Formats: sequence, structure tokens, C-alpha cells
Amino acid sequence: MKGLVLTFALLAAFTSCKKTNPNYQQEASNPKFLERAQNMLTESIIHDIFAPPVSSRIYMYASVAGYEGAIHADKRFRSFVGQLNGFEKVAQPEVGLEYCYPLVSTRAFLSVGKKLTFAQELYVEFDKQIEADFRKTGMPDDVYERSVALGDSIAASVMRWAAMDNYKQTRGFRFTVTNLPGTWTPTPPAYMDAVEPYWTKVRPVILDSSAQFRAPEPSKFDLTKGSPYYKEVMDSYETVKNLTSEQRDIANFWDCNPFKMNITGHAMFATKKMSPGGHWLGIVAQISRQYNKPYVETAEALALTSLAIFDGFISCWDEKYRSIRIRPETVINASIDKTWIPVLQTPPFPEYTSGHSTISRAAAEVLTKVYGDNVAFNDSTEVPYGLPPRKFTSFIQASDEASISRLYGGIHFRPALDEGAIQGSKVGQWLLANVKTRK
Repeated sequence: MKGLVLTFALLAAFTSCKKTNPNYQQEASNPKFLERAQNMLTESIIHDIFAPPVSSRIYMYASVAGYEGAIHADKRFRSFVGQLNGFEKVAQPEVGLEYCYPLVSTRAFLSVGKKLTFAQELYVEFDKQIEADFRKTGMPDDVYERSVALGDSIAASVMRWAAMDNYKQTRGFRFTVTNLPGTWTPTPPAYMDAVEPYWTKVRPVILDSSAQFRAPEPSKFDLTKGSPYYKEVMDSYETVKNLTSEQRDIANFWDCNPFKMNITGHAMFATKKMSPGGHWLGIVAQISRQYNKPYVETAEALALTSLAIFDGFISCWDEKYRSIRIRPETVINASIDKTWIPVLQTPPFPEYTSGHSTISRAAAEVLTKVYGDNVAFNDSTEVPYGLPPRKFTSFIQASDEASISRLYGGIHFRPALDEGAIQGSKVGQWLLANVKTRK
């Protein structure tokens, strides 16, 4: 009997030795795990056709959860608890127990992302593969199970915080079109209802209020020749009529339209792409790879950028539904040239300020702080949609191009770009001044 017990003990020890890799923590710390989770969430968001502001909310909560899971591996980093509006508590690891924090982080990120999206079937095979890949690092089973449990607990903490942001209270309300001169009305080809007219009711994460960085009033609607507004209209009109091939490429590269309606004869079909927020978070992943950033620093950059984008949308949407500005397509077709069409499909919400300009500059401010000035990179985010990479010498340059792309696309007037960039810069700088990730 003693010999049998000894045999089982030796077998168990041998099996344990085969499964456990003393370097598993290092292998599991590959930021590629987090990048894969980010890409999976983007795929799910595209599938579900979330509007850009809603997408920014999903990315933000998932990224915060991922960050809170990652920081326990590096004592230099500090939690967002007490720094973000309403975020007062998050689950913590149990003292004295071993965890794999990249696994904790990836699990927390995915758990939140799955709770905030609909197409759960998209995750089935992905979940199996990422679990298998984490287990291939050779981490002990108890560490794996404990880390998964902590990731789920962190996700639950973040979801409790998310439940208090007023998002649910804004569902189901429609915008009433006034038809007053100079105000927004639905645009072709789908004539969709206005998107997220009550987004300013959603709780910001760093701003004091949605109107903290209010843009100046746009020019008075006045089509008298020579008026400031008339000049803005003609600027958009002439720009599209005289586009260069490079300008057209820029417009298409930054289109980022989650739901483009295509009409061919009597047939209608939708083309889906990632949102502008998803584009910028894709840039973060590219830069992380380019500079071989460790897992926790990648999580930090994703979280900070997603915070800036989220509050950038809130700030922008506050002005959109205050000024309710008409789109170029509507006013040009009615008063200048009924045959004129924009290069890009006009988004279904008011014109002023530009969402791309606002969130792109907010993201660029954060990324410049995180990675430095004059960071040259090739942006290949749009390659999956058949568009070649574009080269940039800095994040600010990329944000400027994202902004002007909306004029080239024929969907904005120039002041919406300029004021949106100022608005986004203020959001980004406010975040950097009031949220600290390093001790």
C-alpha cells in the first residue's frame, strides 16, 4: 500500500513538473494578448453596428478594466479609483497568493467587452484559443483559475460603475427635427434619425460636465453672398469640386463610418467599418508593437486614450445638439447646387463641432504625452478595409489629417474642424492634468 501511495505521489509530482514553466509569467506578459482582445472587441463592435459615441463607451470601460488588472504586476502604476468620476472601488488580489496579472487584465477586458456587446457567438472560438494560449505558457492550474476569477471580479466592479453612468436612461429617446432655417435634418441616402441626441446626459469620466469646454457659437446662418456663413458653404462646395487624388485618399482613409448605406438601383446594403475611436485605439496597438512596450504600459496607453476619446465625444455631442447645425449636403443641395454630392456619406447627426476633429486631437494629446513628440509611424489600421497605410511624423499630424479629411469628404464646414480640434485638445490636456497613472 505504501508503495502504491508513493507511486501516485511521484506521478503527480512528475505531471506537475511537466505542466509548470518557471518562466510562465514572462511568456504570459506578451502584450499581444491584450492586442488580440482589443481586436476581438473591435470585431464585435463592428458586427453590432454601434454608433461612435456608444463604441467609445464600450472601449473605455473595457480598457479601464484591463488596466486595473494589469497594474498589480508593476508597483510604479496607480489605480484609477478615486480619479475618475464615480469610480470608487475595484476588486483586489488576495495578499499572499500568486496571480498572472496579464491574464487577469485580458480576462477583465474581455469580460467587460462581452457584457457591453451583443454578438456573444463571436467570442466562442476566440475564448477557447486565448485560454489555450495562456495555458501553453505553462502556468500552474491554480494560478490560472485564480487569475481568471480576479479578472471577472474586476470586470464586475467596472460594470457596477458603468451601470451608474445614465446610459440606460438615454435609451429610446428620439430627436425632434425642428426644420428651422440652418438646423440639421436627416440626410440621404438612408435619412436616418439623429444619433445619440441625449449623449450629454451620460456621465463623463474626467470632465466636470459635458459643457466644460464649450465651443463658441458657429457663424449665423446667412446665405447672403459675402457673409461669413456663405463663405464657409462655398469653401466646402469648392473643395469637393476640386479635390486632388491625395485629398480623396485622405477622406476615405479617415472615413470610419460604422454604417454606410449603399444603394444600387432598387437594392440597398450596408458597409460596416470600425469607428473613429477604434481607429485611434488601433494606432495605440501599432505603436506598442513598434516600440516593444511591455504589457502594463500597453494597457496604460489604451486606457488613457480611451478615456480621452470617451469624454471627447461627450464634449463634442454637447455642442452638436446645442447648435443643431445643418450639414453641407443639405444646404448646398437646397441653395447652391442640387447635383452636388459629398465624397463621404453624411453621418446622421448635426455638423458642429466635428467628432473626428475632437476625439482625434484628444487622443493625440494623450499619445504625445505617453510616447513623446515626433513619433513617426505607419498607420495600417484601415488595411483590412482595402486602404493602404499612411505615414505620419507625429500624433498631432495624424489628428490634423483626420480633421481636414472631413472637409475633403464634404461633410463638414471648416470652423467645425478648427473648433473641434481646440475642444479635443482641451479634453486631452485636462485628462493629463487630472489623471495620474504613475506613482
